[in-house]
Amino acid sequence: MNNPTPETLHIATRGSALALAQANRVLAECRAAFPELAFALKIIKTTGDKLQTAALSKEGENLPKGLFTKELEVALLNGEADLAVHSLKDLPTELPDGLKLGAVGERADVRDVLLYRAAGASAGRGFAPGLQLKDLPVGATIATSSTRRKAQLLDRRPDLNVVEIRGNVGTRMQKLADQPELDGTILAAAGLGRLKFSIGADSRITGEGVPAGILASILDLDVMLPCVGQGAVGLEIRAQDPRAARICAGLNHAATFSCVTAERAFLAAMGGGCQSPVAAYAHLVGADVHLRAVSYREIMVRRGQGIRPVADAAGLGRELADKLCPPATA
Repeated sequence: MNNPTPETLHIATRGSALALAQANRVLAECRAAFPELAFALKIIKTTGDKLQTAALSKEGENLPKGLFTKELEVALLNGEADLAVHSLKDLPTELPDGLKLGAVGERADVRDVLLYRAAGASAGRGFAPGLQLKDLPVGATIATSSTRRKAQLLDRRPDLNVVEIRGNVGTRMQKLADQPELDGTILAAAGLGRLKFSIGADSRITGEGVPAGILASILDLDVMLPCVGQGAVGLEIRAQDPRAARICAGLNHAATFSCVTAERAFLAAMGGGCQSPVAAYAHLVGADVHLRAVSYREIMVRRGQGIRPVADAAGLGRELADKLCPPATA
Protein backbone atom coordinates (compact mmCIF):
# COMPACT_ATOMS: atom_id res chain seq x y z
CA MET A 1 0.00 0.00 0.00
CA ASN A 2 1.27 3.44 -0.91
CA ASN A 3 1.71 5.98 1.86
CA PRO A 4 -0.85 8.81 1.64
CA THR A 5 0.43 12.12 0.27
CA PRO A 6 1.06 14.49 3.19
CA GLU A 7 -1.06 17.59 3.36
CA THR A 8 0.82 20.55 1.90
CA LEU A 9 1.76 23.37 4.24
CA HIS A 10 1.54 26.72 2.50
CA ILE A 11 4.10 29.45 3.15
CA ALA A 12 2.70 32.92 2.41
CA THR A 13 4.99 35.56 0.97
CA ARG A 14 4.96 38.78 -0.98
CA GLY A 15 5.96 38.56 -4.61
CA SER A 16 8.86 41.01 -4.70
CA ALA A 17 12.31 39.73 -5.59
CA LEU A 18 13.54 40.24 -2.03
CA ALA A 19 10.47 38.61 -0.45
CA LEU A 20 10.77 35.62 -2.75
CA ALA A 21 14.48 35.26 -1.99
CA GLN A 22 13.66 35.16 1.73
CA ALA A 23 10.69 32.82 1.29
CA ASN A 24 12.61 30.39 -0.91
CA ARG A 25 15.34 30.21 1.71
CA VAL A 26 12.72 29.40 4.37
CA LEU A 27 11.15 26.86 2.01
CA ALA A 28 14.52 25.13 1.57
CA GLU A 29 15.10 25.10 5.34
CA CYS A 30 11.63 23.62 5.93
CA ARG A 31 12.20 20.85 3.41
CA ALA A 32 15.63 20.04 4.83
CA ALA A 33 14.44 19.96 8.45
CA PHE A 34 11.12 18.20 7.77
CA PRO A 35 11.56 15.97 4.70
CA GLU A 36 8.44 14.01 5.59
CA LEU A 37 6.25 17.08 5.07
CA ALA A 38 5.17 18.85 1.86
CA PHE A 39 5.64 22.62 1.53
CA ALA A 40 4.69 25.16 -1.13
CA LEU A 41 4.85 28.93 -1.51
CA LYS A 42 1.70 31.03 -1.75
CA ILE A 43 2.39 34.46 -3.28
CA ILE A 44 0.12 37.26 -2.06
CA LYS A 45 0.03 40.92 -3.10
CA THR A 46 -0.08 43.31 -0.12
CA THR A 47 -1.32 46.87 0.29
CA GLY A 48 2.29 48.08 0.23
CA ASP A 49 2.82 46.39 -3.14
CA LYS A 50 -0.24 48.19 -4.50
CA LEU A 51 0.96 51.60 -3.22
CA GLN A 52 4.24 51.73 -5.10
CA THR A 53 3.78 55.42 -5.87
CA ALA A 54 2.81 56.44 -2.33
CA ALA A 55 5.29 58.24 -0.10
CA LEU A 56 5.89 56.31 3.12
CA SER A 57 6.85 59.27 5.27
CA LYS A 58 4.65 62.24 4.43
CA GLU A 59 4.03 64.35 7.49
CA GLY A 60 0.47 64.38 8.71
CA GLU A 61 -0.54 61.29 6.73
CA ASN A 62 -1.24 57.90 8.30
CA LEU A 63 -0.64 54.96 5.99
CA PRO A 64 -2.34 51.63 6.75
CA LYS A 65 -0.89 49.59 9.59
CA GLY A 66 0.84 46.42 8.47
CA LEU A 67 1.42 47.83 4.99
CA PHE A 68 3.36 44.77 3.84
CA THR A 69 1.85 42.16 6.16
CA LYS A 70 -1.94 42.47 6.49
CA GLU A 71 -2.96 40.32 3.52
CA LEU A 72 -0.54 37.57 4.55
CA GLU A 73 -2.09 37.61 8.02
CA VAL A 74 -5.58 37.33 6.55
CA ALA A 75 -4.42 34.23 4.67
CA LEU A 76 -3.17 32.74 7.94
CA LEU A 77 -6.40 33.47 9.78
CA ASN A 78 -8.50 32.06 6.91
CA GLY A 79 -6.45 28.88 6.81
CA GLU A 80 -5.21 29.62 3.29
CA ALA A 81 -1.61 29.61 4.57
CA ASP A 82 0.16 27.97 7.49
CA LEU A 83 3.24 30.19 7.85
CA ALA A 84 3.92 33.73 6.66
CA VAL A 85 7.42 34.96 5.89
CA HIS A 86 8.15 38.62 6.67
CA SER A 87 11.06 40.97 6.73
CA LEU A 88 10.78 41.42 10.48
CA LYS A 89 11.19 45.19 10.22
CA ASP A 90 7.83 45.26 8.37
CA LEU A 91 5.93 43.22 10.97
CA PRO A 92 3.99 45.37 13.48
CA THR A 93 4.70 44.70 17.14
CA GLU A 94 0.97 44.28 17.81
CA LEU A 95 -0.28 41.22 15.93
CA PRO A 96 -3.91 40.29 15.23
CA ASP A 97 -5.66 38.06 17.74
CA GLY A 98 -4.91 34.44 16.98
CA LEU A 99 -1.48 35.04 15.45
CA LYS A 100 2.03 35.07 16.89
CA LEU A 101 5.66 35.39 15.88
CA GLY A 102 6.71 31.76 15.80
CA ALA A 103 10.37 32.02 14.84
CA VAL A 104 13.10 34.21 13.38
CA GLY A 105 16.00 33.11 11.26
CA GLU A 106 19.62 33.92 11.96
CA ARG A 107 20.14 37.62 11.47
CA ALA A 108 22.06 38.99 8.50
CA ASP A 109 24.11 42.21 8.47
CA VAL A 110 22.00 44.85 10.25
CA ARG A 111 23.81 47.87 8.81
CA ASP A 112 22.68 50.35 6.18
CA VAL A 113 24.56 51.05 2.95
CA LEU A 114 25.11 54.37 1.16
CA LEU A 115 24.88 53.99 -2.62
CA TYR A 116 26.32 56.65 -4.93
CA ARG A 117 27.74 57.15 -8.43
CA ALA A 118 31.42 56.73 -9.21
CA ALA A 119 33.46 59.74 -10.31
CA GLY A 120 33.09 60.25 -14.06
CA ALA A 121 29.56 58.83 -14.19
CA SER A 122 27.48 59.97 -17.15
CA ALA A 123 24.61 61.39 -15.06
CA GLY A 124 25.24 63.88 -12.27
CA ARG A 125 28.28 64.16 -10.06
CA GLY A 126 30.21 61.18 -8.86
CA PHE A 127 32.43 60.35 -5.90
CA ALA A 128 35.54 58.40 -5.03
CA PRO A 129 35.23 54.91 -3.49
CA GLY A 130 34.74 54.75 0.28
CA LEU A 131 32.39 57.76 0.47
CA GLN A 132 30.86 58.36 3.92
CA LEU A 133 28.17 60.78 5.08
CA LYS A 134 30.77 63.23 6.37
CA ASP A 135 32.33 63.38 2.88
CA LEU A 136 29.18 64.44 1.04
CA PRO A 137 29.25 68.01 -0.32
CA VAL A 138 27.07 70.62 1.35
CA GLY A 139 23.48 70.39 0.10
CA ALA A 140 23.88 66.91 -1.39
CA THR A 141 20.60 65.16 -2.22
CA ILE A 142 19.98 61.75 -0.65
CA ALA A 143 16.87 59.72 -1.50
CA THR A 144 15.11 57.60 1.12
CA SER A 145 11.51 56.79 2.06
CA SER A 146 12.47 55.92 5.65
CA THR A 147 11.72 58.45 8.41
CA ARG A 148 14.35 56.71 10.55
CA ARG A 149 17.06 57.18 7.95
CA LYS A 150 15.98 60.73 7.20
CA ALA A 151 16.12 61.71 10.87
CA GLN A 152 19.58 60.26 11.36
CA LEU A 153 20.86 61.78 8.12
CA LEU A 154 19.71 65.25 9.12
CA ASP A 155 20.93 64.78 12.68
CA ARG A 156 24.48 64.28 11.40
CA ARG A 157 24.22 66.45 8.29
CA PRO A 158 21.45 69.07 8.62
CA ASP A 159 22.59 70.62 5.35
CA LEU A 160 21.56 67.59 3.30
CA ASN A 161 18.52 67.60 1.03
CA VAL A 162 16.55 64.41 1.72
CA VAL A 163 13.92 63.40 -0.84
CA GLU A 164 11.47 60.51 -1.27
CA ILE A 165 12.14 57.42 -3.36
CA ARG A 166 10.05 54.28 -3.95
CA GLY A 167 10.56 50.99 -5.74
CA ASN A 168 12.46 47.78 -5.23
CA VAL A 169 16.23 47.55 -4.89
CA GLY A 170 16.87 47.36 -8.63
CA THR A 171 14.54 50.28 -9.34
CA ARG A 172 16.25 52.46 -6.75
CA MET A 173 19.68 51.67 -8.14
CA GLN A 174 18.50 52.59 -11.64
CA LYS A 175 16.95 55.85 -10.42
CA LEU A 176 20.26 56.78 -8.81
CA ALA A 177 22.10 56.00 -12.04
CA ASP A 178 19.64 57.91 -14.25
CA GLN A 179 18.64 60.94 -12.19
CA PRO A 180 21.51 63.49 -11.95
CA GLU A 181 19.76 65.41 -9.18
CA LEU A 182 20.27 62.45 -6.81
CA ASP A 183 23.65 62.08 -5.14
CA GLY A 184 22.89 58.91 -3.21
CA THR A 185 20.37 56.59 -1.63
CA ILE A 186 20.42 54.24 1.35
CA LEU A 187 19.51 50.55 1.40
CA ALA A 188 19.82 47.72 3.91
CA ALA A 189 22.91 45.53 3.65
CA ALA A 190 20.80 42.46 4.43
CA GLY A 191 18.50 43.06 1.48
CA LEU A 192 21.42 43.52 -0.88
CA GLY A 193 22.99 40.30 0.36
CA ARG A 194 19.81 38.25 -0.01
CA LEU A 195 19.52 39.46 -3.59
CA LYS A 196 23.07 38.21 -4.25
CA PHE A 197 24.65 41.66 -4.49
CA SER A 198 28.08 42.04 -2.94
CA ILE A 199 30.26 45.04 -2.15
CA GLY A 200 33.94 44.76 -2.98
CA ALA A 201 36.94 46.37 -1.32
CA ASP A 202 36.86 48.96 -4.14
CA SER A 203 33.23 49.87 -3.17
CA ARG A 204 31.87 48.44 -6.41
CA ILE A 205 28.62 46.45 -6.29
CA THR A 206 28.49 43.20 -8.21
CA GLY A 207 25.34 41.30 -9.01
CA GLU A 208 22.73 40.87 -11.70
CA GLY A 209 21.37 44.13 -13.13
CA VAL A 210 23.58 46.60 -11.25
CA PRO A 211 23.80 49.82 -13.32
CA ALA A 212 27.29 50.78 -14.41
CA GLY A 213 29.17 53.10 -12.09
CA ILE A 214 27.23 52.48 -8.87
CA LEU A 215 29.36 52.28 -5.71
CA ALA A 216 28.44 51.49 -2.10
CA SER A 217 29.81 52.15 1.38
CA ILE A 218 28.61 50.38 4.52
CA LEU A 219 27.58 52.82 7.27
CA ASP A 220 28.87 52.08 10.76
CA LEU A 221 26.33 51.57 13.53
CA ASP A 222 27.71 54.67 15.25
CA VAL A 223 26.66 56.63 12.16
CA MET A 224 23.23 55.06 11.59
CA LEU A 225 21.34 52.64 13.84
CA PRO A 226 19.07 50.17 12.04
CA CYS A 227 15.33 49.77 12.07
CA VAL A 228 13.93 47.45 14.73
CA GLY A 229 14.22 43.90 13.39
CA GLN A 230 16.38 44.89 10.42
CA GLY A 231 18.27 41.97 8.90
CA ALA A 232 15.96 39.35 10.43
CA VAL A 233 13.29 37.23 8.76
CA GLY A 234 10.24 36.38 10.85
CA LEU A 235 7.81 33.49 10.61
CA GLU A 236 4.27 34.32 11.70
CA ILE A 237 1.83 31.51 12.49
CA ARG A 238 -1.53 30.85 14.08
CA ALA A 239 -1.23 30.84 17.86
CA GLN A 240 -3.05 27.49 18.17
CA ASP A 241 -1.35 25.50 15.43
CA PRO A 242 0.91 22.80 16.94
CA ARG A 243 2.18 21.63 13.56
CA ALA A 244 3.37 25.09 12.54
CA ALA A 245 4.78 25.62 16.04
CA ARG A 246 6.83 22.42 15.68
CA ILE A 247 8.24 23.67 12.39
CA CYS A 248 9.10 27.04 13.93
CA ALA A 249 10.86 25.33 16.85
CA GLY A 250 13.08 23.57 14.34
CA LEU A 251 13.93 26.74 12.41
CA ASN A 252 14.20 29.38 15.15
CA HIS A 253 17.56 31.05 15.84
CA ALA A 254 17.43 31.61 19.60
CA ALA A 255 20.05 34.36 19.83
CA THR A 256 18.38 36.42 17.11
CA PHE A 257 14.97 35.86 18.69
CA SER A 258 16.21 37.24 22.02
CA CYS A 259 17.68 40.33 20.37
CA VAL A 260 14.62 41.18 18.30
CA THR A 261 12.41 40.56 21.35
CA ALA A 262 14.22 43.41 23.11
CA GLU A 263 13.99 45.66 20.06
CA ARG A 264 10.31 44.96 19.41
CA ALA A 265 9.43 45.48 23.08
CA PHE A 266 11.20 48.84 22.88
CA LEU A 267 9.27 49.81 19.75
CA ALA A 268 5.94 48.70 21.21
CA ALA A 269 6.52 50.70 24.39
CA MET A 270 7.45 53.78 22.36
CA GLY A 271 4.12 53.70 20.57
CA GLY A 272 1.83 55.50 23.01
CA GLY A 273 2.84 59.14 23.21
CA CYS A 274 5.99 59.06 21.13
CA GLN A 275 5.35 58.75 17.40
CA SER A 276 8.70 60.05 16.20
CA PRO A 277 11.19 57.94 14.23
CA VAL A 278 13.18 55.47 16.31
CA ALA A 279 16.05 53.07 15.74
CA ALA A 280 17.35 50.26 17.92
CA TYR A 281 19.88 47.46 17.84
CA ALA A 282 20.40 44.59 20.28
CA HIS A 283 23.19 42.02 20.40
CA LEU A 284 24.24 39.27 22.80
CA VAL A 285 27.33 39.35 24.98
CA GLY A 286 27.45 36.04 26.82
CA ALA A 287 24.09 35.59 28.54
CA ASP A 288 23.17 39.28 28.39
CA VAL A 289 21.31 41.35 25.83
CA HIS A 290 22.86 44.74 25.07
CA LEU A 291 20.41 47.23 23.57
CA ARG A 292 21.00 50.73 22.29
CA ALA A 293 18.44 53.04 20.73
CA VAL A 294 17.74 56.55 19.53
CA SER A 295 14.47 58.47 19.34
CA TYR A 296 13.70 61.70 17.48
CA ARG A 297 10.87 63.74 18.98
CA GLU A 298 10.39 67.12 17.33
CA ILE A 299 13.85 68.73 17.62
CA MET A 300 14.87 66.72 20.68
CA VAL A 301 17.08 63.68 20.19
CA ARG A 302 17.23 61.06 22.94
CA ARG A 303 19.76 58.22 23.03
CA GLY A 304 20.14 55.40 25.51
CA GLN A 305 21.43 51.91 26.13
CA GLY A 306 20.94 49.11 28.59
CA ILE A 307 21.87 45.55 29.53
CA ARG A 308 19.77 42.73 30.98
CA PRO A 309 19.86 38.91 31.02
CA VAL A 310 18.44 37.15 27.96
CA ALA A 311 15.43 35.99 29.98
CA ASP A 312 14.41 39.63 30.47
CA ALA A 313 14.94 40.86 26.92
CA ALA A 314 11.43 42.29 26.71
CA GLY A 315 11.86 44.08 30.03
CA LEU A 316 15.04 45.68 28.72
CA GLY A 317 13.19 47.04 25.71
CA ARG A 318 10.42 48.52 27.84
CA GLU A 319 12.92 50.00 30.30
CA LEU A 320 14.86 51.77 27.56
CA ALA A 321 11.64 53.09 26.01
CA ASP A 322 10.72 54.63 29.38
CA LYS A 323 14.04 56.46 29.39
CA LEU A 324 13.77 57.72 25.83
CA CYS A 325 10.10 58.63 25.81
CA PRO A 326 9.05 60.04 29.18
CA PRO A 327 5.32 60.63 29.81
CA ALA A 328 3.98 63.79 28.23
CA THR A 329 3.36 66.64 30.63
CA ALA A 330 -0.10 68.09 30.97
